[in-house]
Amino acid sequence: MEQRRGRVAVIGAGIGGLAAALDLAARGLEVVVLERAAAPGGKMREVAVGSGDARLDAGPTVFTMRWVFEELFDAAGASLSDHLTLHPAAILARHAWPDGSRLDLFADVQRSTEAIGAFAGAAEARGFRTFCDRARRVYRALEGPFIRASRPTPFSLAAAAGPSGLAGLMGASPFTTLWRALGEHFRDPRLRQLFGRYATYCGSSPFLAPATLMLVAHVEQEGVWLVEGGMHRLARAVEALAGQRGAVFRYESEAAEILVENGRAAGVALANGERVAADAVVVNADAAALAAGLFGPAARNAAPPAERRDRSLSAVTWAMLAEAEGFPLLRHTVFFSDDYAAEFDDLFSRGRLPAAPTTYICAQDRGAATADGDDPAPPGGGPERLLCLVNAPATGDTNPPSPAEIERCETATFRLMENCGLFLRRREAVRTGPAEFERLFPATGGALYGRASHGWAASFARPGARTALPGLYLAGGSAHPGAGVPMAALSGRLTASSIAADLTKATTRASTARSRATATLGGIWTR
Repeated sequence: MEQRRGRVAVIGAGIGGLAAALDLAARGLEVVVLERAAAPGGKMREVAVGSGDARLDAGPTVFTMRWVFEELFDAAGASLSDHLTLHPAAILARHAWPDGSRLDLFADVQRSTEAIGAFAGAAEARGFRTFCDRARRVYRALEGPFIRASRPTPFSLAAAAGPSGLAGLMGASPFTTLWRALGEHFRDPRLRQLFGRYATYCGSSPFLAPATLMLVAHVEQEGVWLVEGGMHRLARAVEALAGQRGAVFRYESEAAEILVENGRAAGVALANGERVAADAVVVNADAAALAAGLFGPAARNAAPPAERRDRSLSAVTWAMLAEAEGFPLLRHTVFFSDDYAAEFDDLFSRGRLPAAPTTYICAQDRGAATADGDDPAPPGGGPERLLCLVNAPATGDTNPPSPAEIERCETATFRLMENCGLFLRRREAVRTGPAEFERLFPATGGALYGRASHGWAASFARPGARTALPGLYLAGGSAHPGAGVPMAALSGRLTASSIAADLTKATTRASTARSRATATLGGIWTR
């Protein structure tokens, strides 16, 4: 294989791989992205529903941490606002319970405080204020030494914080579960449900995840945006800019094996037999795929094996065209089950679909709500695009839910929404469950967030950008700093920085080694 110095092969065009490709191309490296699907996005995928041209997001639906993408585009000499149109969401989400109660959470903390006071009383409103203050402190304590750091450990985290910052780290409550910490702020079980749901943003249980995940509340209060054209538009925008900077994208090109020469990654063999030479290889797939040998035996030990018990949640989703009646849907609406503890016991202890699943709906034809919270259905009276999601265990490769179990889950899901007042008529839907997610993202069982964040040490167990095989790197939600669109993009940027630094060192060593030893006056020897 003929190699050229500074060529990087990126396997996978998820947001982590896209961010890495853009950063590397902007640095002047030769980049080729190999993606087995026909389009970019990975989990940020788009599906077609019905006989018409309706397409809708079937993955992430929330855009937060805008600064991550502003910095990504700025580093490439571009402006995010020139490539993507974003609209701020005044209401983060509408929440409903079978007893008929509803609560809107706002981007503005004062409005949320007033809404919670009207919903559950003045004491709960005060508890919300102290919760927000705590969430802000947690985020500020972790952004620099953890979120932005390349491969933090408990020791490096403490060292980066310094003596003055240790109190802030301990205030992040890493040894307390999120559910227990919420009990320090809220007595109303519905509010503990609402804010405990933040654990599911990284595929975890609020009864097992650390209280540090309350930082999600601060992230949302910093801004939630609606992406004009849908979240898949973000993937397209990063792809387009990376292409302008010289990256080459090859779709329907499945990587079969990572090639190794002289003890380091040297390229990729495709399923069609073609060999793509490279100085560095980025795997933008779940780290479990490496350990499972899906990229060949030489790379099998590059990442630690993933235990099935450590997997995050999967999901059952319905990408639908439907007519919504009886309930005032917003862009983001959550319908809570009556028994949250039983729901997560089903998911993580029993490994089965919940008997009464909490349900999330993204109404993708509805925009930013008006000041009074009104967000009517699109005019015309026809069906609208809806993504409905319930959590599921990541058993798609070992014991996937049977068709009968999926049907029972669907019945329970739509019954819950009807009990809350929502009726969906004339449905056309594309359904995806753990088995289908396993086929889309092999070796995961359908887990959508890498490793679950259970226990204080889980976040440190995620692999970093560099692997045990020189020249092979990881990017994406299964690597540090974790799951979610902005975190996966940060992972890609950390990977690009690691590759650039390593290639520079390798070039320097090679250049130095090729120089002859020379004697100079004074008896000083140089290479």
